Amino acid sequence: MDVMTHSSSFLLPSIPTDNGPSPSYALIVLNQRLPRFTPLLWTKAQLRICADGGANRVFDELPQLFPHEDVLDIRNRYKPDVIKGDMDSVRQEVIDFYTNLGTKIIDESYDQDSTDLCKCVAYIRDSTPNLEKSNLCILVAGALGGRFDHEIGNINVLCRFSTMRIVLLTDDCLILLLPSTHRHEILIQSSVEGPHCGLIPIGMPSERTTTTGLKWNLSDTGMRFGGLISTSNIVIEERITVQSDSDLLWTISIKTP
Repeated sequence: MDVMTHSSSFLLPSIPTDNGPSPSYALIVLNQRLPRFTPLLWTKAQLRICADGGANRVFDELPQLFPHEDVLDIRNRYKPDVIKGDMDSVRQEVIDFYTNLGTKIIDESYDQDSTDLCKCVAYIRDSTPNLEKSNLCILVAGALGGRFDHEIGNINVLCRFSTMRIVLLTDDCLILLLPSTHRHEILIQSSVEGPHCGLIPIGMPSERTTTTGLKWNLSDTGMRFGGLISTSNIVIEERITVQSDSDLLWTISIKTP
C-alpha cells in the first residue's frame, strides 16, 4: 500500500525544502471569519478563489489584519482570481470592485444541489489545466465555525473529492481526510500545530486502525460512532503514522501565536 505524506508546512513563514517536492496550493475563502493567518495562505497559493460571500470577508476583514496600512491598498493587493458560487451572499459593491480589478465572476445560481465549496473545488479540478494537480493541496479558509450544517457540508466535500488533497482551516484547528486506500505519514509542525488531535471514522465504522506517534495509540482498534472514536488525543512525536480499513478524518489544533 502506498504511503501518503501530509504536512502543515503552509502555516510556516517559509516552506521547508528537505521534504521532497514542494506542493502547489490553491486557496478557497468561505463566508466565515477569516483565520488570522489568511494573508500567509494567500501568499503561498497560486490560485485564490472566493466562494460567494467569502469575497465579502476578503473585502471587509483582510484590511483589519493590517490596521496600519491603507484599506484600499490592502484590497488591491489581495485580489481574488475568481469569485464563484450561487451569488446569494456576495454584495454587489464587492462584485463591482473586484470586477474592475480583473477578477473572474462565475455565477452558478442555477445549481442548488451543490455547495459553494463544492463548486469551487470542482472548478479547480476541471478548469485549471496549468495548475499542477499531482502535488496540489487545496486550502479552505473559514471552513469551520458558524452553522453546523455548513460545517458538515464542508466535511462532505472532503469525502466527495477524496482523491484530492483538501485541508479545512479555522483559527483553532484543521481537518483533512485520510483515505483508506493509503497508509499515512503526518509530519507535525510543532511550532504551529498540536498537541491536541483526533482521528474520526467517516462514512463507515473502522474495524482496524493502527497508529504510531500518539499518546494513546491505536493497535488494530475498531472505531465507530456510538463506540470509541479517538478524540482528545495528543501528538508526542514529530512523525505520526496511520493505517485504517476506513476513511478517517485527521484533526489537529493550531497554536495561537
